[in-house]
Amino acid sequence: MLPKKITDRLARKRRIRAKVRGTAARPRMAVFRSLTRMTVQLIDDDAGRTVASADTREAKAKPNAEGAKKLGALIAEKAGRAKVTAVVFDRGGYKFHGRVKALADAAREGGLVF
Repeated sequence: MLPKKITDRLARKRRIRAKVRGTAARPRMAVFRSLTRMTVQLIDDDAGRTVASADTREAKAKPNAEGAKKLGALIAEKAGRAKVTAVVFDRGGYKFHGRVKALADAAREGGLVF
């Protein structure tokens, strides 16, 4: 049995995913956060494929707010290469605070619209 903290986050994630859907024009920017890394993917749910992805290891960053800023800039750069300018943000059940907010702000500064 999973701890309550995790089951609550998964319930929030299910609620968010019921409303947020990525398309080819506006892929879903899905965030995953762990103690050792952060990962972000741009997902086209209609086609069922990942358009671009990045993680803190690839950005040579630690999984903290500073690393999240580097990750946000990296995913914005990769989105530009994939000709993606607008996304829908899927925070994965995490609060829009700290690392998640830093990643989102850096991606916006990098040119992504959401």
